[in-house]
Amino acid sequence: MFNNKIISLIGGTGSFGKRALAYIIKNYKVKQLRIFSRDEMKQWHLQDEYKNYKNIKFIIGDVRDKESLDRAIMGSDFVIHAAATKIVPTAEINPAECIKTNIYGAMNVINSCIENKIKKIIALSTDKACNPINLYGATKLCSDKLFVSANFLEHNSTSKFSVVRYGNVMG
Repeated sequence: MFNNKIISLIGGTGSFGKRALAYIIKNYKVKQLRIFSRDEMKQWHLQDEYKNYKNIKFIIGDVRDKESLDRAIMGSDFVIHAAATKIVPTAEINPAECIKTNIYGAMNVINSCIENKIKKIIALSTDKACNPINLYGATKLCSDKLFVSANFLEHNSTSKFSVVRYGNVMG
């Protein structure tokens, strides 16, 4: 599925992103794997860990900045969106920041993918989006709705959006 493809992993230095990176590199011969995140320290460590892989490209950027997303995903075959403000107490005391990342960031990913004619996009969600009782869950529910509805936008003729819910996992 990913062999000889270009994959952009948005939020690629987070817990899911690091596991996805390891899995993809182990199981597929990708043309290029782009790791997009705003955490330069995590990128620095991952670059060191994967320094022998010439097909991994690390890109500093934020889902809040659509222009940086546009440049990062251009030419990709797949986009996996895993960037989010995820810590529940952090979201509760910084609601505007959570909304900017989880909702406006999702809108940026959707618009960028449509404009760049990305064929397949997968957004990572959470079990907390099902009947949310906190802001994090509520913003991820909004993100989920945005991604699903993107399949029905008039100006979207090529992009297919999916959402997968990723629950709390031990280890």
